[in-house]
Amino acid sequence: MHSAYHAPVLAAEVTELLRNANQVLDCTLGGGGHTVALFEAGVQSVVGVDRDPEALASSVERLHVFAEAARFSALESNYSELSELPALDGMTFDGILLDLGISSHQVDKFERGFTFRPGARLDMRMSSTGASAADLLNDEDEESLELVFKLFGDEPKARGLAREIVRRRETIPFATSDELVGAIRAVLGKKSGSPDFARLFQAVRIAVNDELPGLTRALPALRDRLTPGGTLVVITYHSGEDRIVKNFFRDWSANCICPPKHPMCTCR
Repeated sequence: MHSAYHAPVLAAEVTELLRNANQVLDCTLGGGGHTVALFEAGVQSVVGVDRDPEALASSVERLHVFAEAARFSALESNYSELSELPALDGMTFDGILLDLGISSHQVDKFERGFTFRPGARLDMRMSSTGASAADLLNDEDEESLELVFKLFGDEPKARGLAREIVRRRETIPFATSDELVGAIRAVLGKKSGSPDFARLFQAVRIAVNDELPGLTRALPALRDRLTPGGTLVVITYHSGEDRIVKNFFRDWSANCICPPKHPMCTCR
């Protein structure tokens, strides 16, 4: 299940939950580790989706035997935009998987800009299109930047950090990790270190890739692609992701919430 691209950390749990599915939609294909595990567990077919062209190429090569047997196909897309893919029109699945966050390969590949190691360019895009982290830090206004650090990074000094970024970019545009680390240290103090950098770089990455709004859009659409009795599995690593998923699942699993004397159920 492990590959040079990524090692899935919950492959056994995912396999246990989806082993009885015939057709699975792997919305975050990555290095294909979960898909390999599912095939080994007896799943008949998998459609894999990923917005990262590097991840897609790696998985297609790794899973070519299953593709030749018409058991695997891959599509380049963001999981929040699957309704725009003609190849998936009308398709439903017994199991759907979302493994959120980033892969170890994306972090390790210096030029992708997901790291706060010195000299890394501020990119952080999961796909090859859209605004980069540098674009966000250089172009967004102070209020928007404050929301990024507050909502996605749980940063108490979000306003001060946003103000510091706006002040610094007037002299030198943000281009590498060094500039963002410098701004963080200026606001959080000399004792700030790797945990702070990781948390706040992650906040920028979430904003760059529209991760939390995208998840909010995706979950209802994925639920509607499940066959009766199907299973939707979501692996989360961030408190914001976790909250969104739990709130949706709690809402969907509730019994009728109409007023007691309501003559007909209208709460869906």
